[in-house]
Amino acid sequence: MASLLYRLGRLSFRRRRYFALLWVVLLGACAFAAVNAPEAEDKGFTVPGTESQKAFDLLDERFPGGNSEGADARIVFAAPDGQKVTAGDTKAAVEKVVDEVSGGSQVKEALSPFKDDAVSKDGSTAYSSITYDVPSEKLTEGTKKALMDAVEDGRDAGMTVEVGGSAVDAGPEFGGVTELIGIGVAALVLLITFRALVAAGLPLVTALVGLGAGICAIMALGLPTTTITLALMLGLAVGIDYALFIVSRYRAERAEGRPAEEAVGRAVGTAGSAVVFAGATVVIALAGLSVAGVPMLTEMGLAAAGTVVIGVLVALTLLPALLGFFPKAVLPRAHRAARQPAAAAKAKEAAGSRWARFVIRRPVASLLLSVVGLGVVAVPAMDLQLSLPGDEAQPTSTTQRRAYDALADGFGPGFNGPLTVAIDAKKADDPKAAVAQATKTLKATDGVVDVSPAMFNKAGDTAMVSAVPSTGPSATATKNLVKTIRDEADKVEADAGASMLVTGQTAMNIDVSNKVTAALIPYLAVVVGLAVLLLMIVFRSVLVPLKAALGFLLSVAAAFGVIVAVFQWGWLADLLGVTQTGPVMSMMPIFLIGVVFGLAMDYEVFLVTRIREAYVHGERPSQAIVTGFRHSARVVVAAAVIMIAVFAGFIGMTDSMIKMMGLGLAAAVFFDAFIVRMTIVPAALALLGRTAWWLPRGLSKVLPDVDVEGEKLTRRLIADPALPAQTTPREEPVDV
Repeated sequence: MASLLYRLGRLSFRRRRYFALLWVVLLGACAFAAVNAPEAEDKGFTVPGTESQKAFDLLDERFPGGNSEGADARIVFAAPDGQKVTAGDTKAAVEKVVDEVSGGSQVKEALSPFKDDAVSKDGSTAYSSITYDVPSEKLTEGTKKALMDAVEDGRDAGMTVEVGGSAVDAGPEFGGVTELIGIGVAALVLLITFRALVAAGLPLVTALVGLGAGICAIMALGLPTTTITLALMLGLAVGIDYALFIVSRYRAERAEGRPAEEAVGRAVGTAGSAVVFAGATVVIALAGLSVAGVPMLTEMGLAAAGTVVIGVLVALTLLPALLGFFPKAVLPRAHRAARQPAAAAKAKEAAGSRWARFVIRRPVASLLLSVVGLGVVAVPAMDLQLSLPGDEAQPTSTTQRRAYDALADGFGPGFNGPLTVAIDAKKADDPKAAVAQATKTLKATDGVVDVSPAMFNKAGDTAMVSAVPSTGPSATATKNLVKTIRDEADKVEADAGASMLVTGQTAMNIDVSNKVTAALIPYLAVVVGLAVLLLMIVFRSVLVPLKAALGFLLSVAAAFGVIVAVFQWGWLADLLGVTQTGPVMSMMPIFLIGVVFGLAMDYEVFLVTRIREAYVHGERPSQAIVTGFRHSARVVVAAAVIMIAVFAGFIGMTDSMIKMMGLGLAAAVFFDAFIVRMTIVPAALALLGRTAWWLPRGLSKVLPDVDVEGEKLTRRLIADPALPAQTTPREEPVDV
């Protein structure tokens, strides 16, 4: 591996104009394909294998055209205090708003609350249901403006008018001011780390090229826009980090007196090998999200994995080419003259070396303190509750959230999460009687406050009813109610010959939570198993990969503790802009585990390969730890700070899911980089000593030797006089 990448690095350096032109052409081609690609097909949110999906498919089959893909809106009217919406002037104002909306060019139907039995019992609240001919992403700005203008007219009449539904939902957020701040922090960290403007700029440039190519490829392939957010997060973060490690190694090689082309070859051969395997662990973790069986999660994982692959290719080819254009400009100003005195270089021991010595002198105390500390932070995770949040998780400043609250006040908390029950009476002797018995059973179920009249299909063999729970969509009682109705379905089928299936958004959310939770163990087994095998190949060790996996579990548990404390318990909620506490997004556990595992292995690979490199070249285990930290600790810390800054930028967005993702990833990277990799890793390696690098003889013969640390490459360069061998150092090694 190291020899192959060594040759690739030197080729990219020599043919830098061709490689730079190649990436410009590829980026342009991806952009052209993205602009001219057909609009992504909206397949909706599906969860194959669940009862809610089976019910939805049944209704779609028996009620052709009933499950419209068109957008919807629900306008909620609340009369002034002490008045009713049915009063003369107020009623006229409501009907005027509905009439205004119904005249829109894309409106399919606008129902008056007075004709649709959509007025609360006390007469204080009413709502109008609006359906459109086209999906929400195809609504014109004129249609949206007409809806909001009508709402404003209702407010001018003295009512409280709010609106929810897919017609007013904002599209996925792809960036913001806080994200720009994150990129700015990344640039500042790079500048401090490298002390050279060009060296700081190259990782940003290559990361943006890889990110641009990845996002354009996603759009060109017609993947949903929901997949872009994760690709944006990871593509930017790992793109900067991978370039950071290669540029850092290049500077170290130049400091040892090697010419530019040779330094690039060695940097790509060694640090580039670590980039390949670190990228491979991220790709495994992301592609493994398909184990959950949720199409949206699968698409997000594969899209992000593809972006990471592009980022790796950019780091291995475009970055060496750019180093060819700026071979000296990436070096610190003090070293460009190549005359720095050795005493000045050695005057101060690197902070990484001092920290490593501190830890290995107190390995037991460092290990115990770190593990206990992470365990304490992880305690809130024991109260983890899962759900898919809806409008109740929106900020109170949004009209969607206010519409949700108004409906809950006027019609009860369960009105925002009705259960749709599909009754298949095709095999029943008397379909109408079977449906009547099923409806009667629903009405008698504890926790159901209202059941709508059954609506039959044209064939008269299938009916659909709506059951309103007494509790909100994300309440535990609602989950128990869904389970109770499904348990009663067996009795209904035995007595009346009709099957009863529960669906609707609330039931779908519950099924997603259950399915994702059930997939966690298989997912962990597949992803961790493959990654441990990969790390065994990289490190030629059994214990180091196992230690890496256990450290990851500690950091991800602590990250979940932070998420629960903020989003469920409300700690620091105001500071972070969390306006509503409640259950954690059901897909968050498997998503966070996948992404954090990949990123955690990044730091493991970059840090421990340097330690193993020193060990393989003859240093004692404890000294190898110090050497590895001297060369890589500062860069790993810089990479972690950059990644935290990028992820933290997403905390400032309004979407609760993206906010949660940003906080969870930022916290996990902090715990993994600064506590697990910087403290637990050296402490554990110090305690294990030479045992850390033990590999059974039989396993050693089976596993391929990929030479990540470049030992074979070094021997080959020394042995072959035709190749540039080790040169006499003109400069002492510098810490970068």
